[in-house]
Amino acid sequence: MNALSIRNLRKTYSNGLVALKGIDLDVEAGDFFALLGPNGAGKSTAIGIISSLVCPSGGSVSVFGYDLLRQRSLAKNCIGLVPQEVNFNQFETVKNILLNQAGYYGMPRKLALHRTEQCLKDLSLWDKRDTVSRRLSGGMKRRVMIARALVHAPRLLILDEPTAGVDIEIRYSMWNMMQKVNEQGTTIILTTHYLEEAESLCRNIAIIDQGRIVEHSDMASLLARLQVDHFVLDIAEPLLNVPVIEGFRIERLADKILAVSVPKEQGLNRLFAELTGRNIRILSLKNKSNRLEQLFMDLVAAKNSGLSA
Repeated sequence: MNALSIRNLRKTYSNGLVALKGIDLDVEAGDFFALLGPNGAGKSTAIGIISSLVCPSGGSVSVFGYDLLRQRSLAKNCIGLVPQEVNFNQFETVKNILLNQAGYYGMPRKLALHRTEQCLKDLSLWDKRDTVSRRLSGGMKRRVMIARALVHAPRLLILDEPTAGVDIEIRYSMWNMMQKVNEQGTTIILTTHYLEEAESLCRNIAIIDQGRIVEHSDMASLLARLQVDHFVLDIAEPLLNVPVIEGFRIERLADKILAVSVPKEQGLNRLFAELTGRNIRILSLKNKSNRLEQLFMDLVAAKNSGLSA
């Protein structure tokens, strides 16, 4: 069974703005799915409709087989949402935020207390349970939002920019937490502007642009379509002149740092051989930007220019 099935979903606002132009999308149960797109592409509108915060103009949405319009309560019980903005009462304690959410879903008090304790411990927040939430750091507030979304044990967790504004250390710890939640059987849909998150975490991906799905694929197949990789090379000695090697584009970033674009048909072995032949010793190599980001920019640029990606 699919966790989410969307058919011909449309949204037109009263001012004439068309946010969604009839999208179709399936997310399998147990998947870790990325929904990506530039600002204004329609991601937030789609998420708003799925989570019953926005009314569609047409089409259908089902969550684990429950129709969102005809079986709204059953569908909503399957969903946990972590929105972009912190939206809980910041004068409540962490524990009460989760208990109130559990009560909203009709959970008995005894079970609500058990689930609250479990979720707070899973997210390393148990020692903050009696803290007024406004006193928490930004990263802890993000974790409270995730705990709140999980307290009623949803089968589908929607993460809308979950790590926006948190530092790198907290971001990586949240990645580990999200992976564990998914491994325990919860389907996750992730929207993010940190494309390395999607590449690291997600198995399948859809890219939305101007209200349409422009790509829907598994992550491995999508990344295999990259024709050029971009690398940064640290070299042992500064160069007077940037080497010119046929088939590669090489730029100087600093005295001992080069940026190199490597077409798939050329490969790194030939690049290393050419540089070694010029007495240029390479100390280290790393990706200039993550591969998904490059492909994402290429797909959107191709669509905007009227080309087939």
